[in-house]
Amino acid sequence: MSEPLAGAAPRGSAVTVRGAPPGSSPGDLAEQAAGVLWDNRAELVATLETFGTRTAAVDEISNSVAALRGASAELAAHRPRTVGGLGVFLPSNNVLYSYVLFGLIPLLYSSHITMRPSQRVASQSQHIHRIITSDAAFRGTLPIELVSLTQRQFIARCAESDVVVFNGRPANALAVGDRLPDRTALLAFGSGPNPVVVGADADVKTVAEDVVRTRLYNSGQDCLCPDIVFAHDDVADDLLTAMGEAVANVPVGPLADPTTTVAPLSYPDAVEQAAAFLSNHPGRTVTGGQADLTTGLVTPTVIDLPWDPSFRPPEFFSPVICVMRYSSGEDIVKWLDSPSERRRGMYVSVYGESAVRGQRAGNSVVLREQTALDAENGNEPLGGYGPEASHVRVGSSLTARPLLLSAELGPTRAGTVRALHG
Repeated sequence: MSEPLAGAAPRGSAVTVRGAPPGSSPGDLAEQAAGVLWDNRAELVATLETFGTRTAAVDEISNSVAALRGASAELAAHRPRTVGGLGVFLPSNNVLYSYVLFGLIPLLYSSHITMRPSQRVASQSQHIHRIITSDAAFRGTLPIELVSLTQRQFIARCAESDVVVFNGRPANALAVGDRLPDRTALLAFGSGPNPVVVGADADVKTVAEDVVRTRLYNSGQDCLCPDIVFAHDDVADDLLTAMGEAVANVPVGPLADPTTTVAPLSYPDAVEQAAAFLSNHPGRTVTGGQADLTTGLVTPTVIDLPWDPSFRPPEFFSPVICVMRYSSGEDIVKWLDSPSERRRGMYVSVYGESAVRGQRAGNSVVLREQTALDAENGNEPLGGYGPEASHVRVGSSLTARPLLLSAELGPTRAGTVRALHG
């Protein structure tokens, strides 16, 4: 195996373990955890690349280490209250990163964390947990428990928790929230289409590079990948040409090959969804367009669609770039503000389109000249203002907003949660 994280610096020397002498700080403890990931990076990469590309696995370790090293500043900024217990529904992707964000970092202000892995990657999640908890720095001292329970059983277990973190489908988040006691706060991380808007004044070459790189990241298997690209009529042809040329050079191969960008997909239903979408849009493929249900490979694909204000892009977990032409920026503003997209509002990336103004469009957070995948930071809130993208719920009170666990437990947010309890 080639050495992962070749450009990253190893952990520093000023580290302590949980249970160390008085005076150890959250920064010390987080740095210790970062060191554990670094020391075990080869085994972690080997586990992660069983359901993602080698590049994505290496990036996930790097992002996890960065989040741990940013934890001290995060906690200083938000001052979360101490909670007795935290229940976590782990997602089926970014498993290590989620283990860090909702496990290792929250240990700095929570006494015990119980996690339920996604059944899709249960064995890999358990192996990651064993790698970390069996390291000499943490052996027998890390109060994180990974459980093999049905969703119904885990929800019952979560009734004892102060806070529950849910990662997954929005409909499932609502079902989980309905069954939690009123005293338990639910933080639900869902999804959104994360559209990219390419206006007449955009730098087409830059946009094409950004979109192809992020939409095809880990074969398109990331919830922050853009599911739709809106291209102004003035630049659509040039954009499609640039994307077609870029896609033609994307390396396709096995997961463990460090040069691979697109590999066979991890889940058969993602392949089936891509195949169905391509079948339902005949004659619209610019390049690619093959979905092999036997091998799981979906070739890097670009699709050219005419404007349709009723179009609701599915959440692709495949390397499909769906481009839709538009003639007026006001049409995009109306689309983002439509009832269905307000429910899904997460991020919208805007390149060279003056009609999309301000910091929010509908319920989507506006990003200027960058994609959601590039903007994401584990020490900052994630999501938008659409309830299907992210929300906090206590009892029957639900508020949609970008979420960061430590911020939700800080003085302002915690006061709101306690008021809702009462």
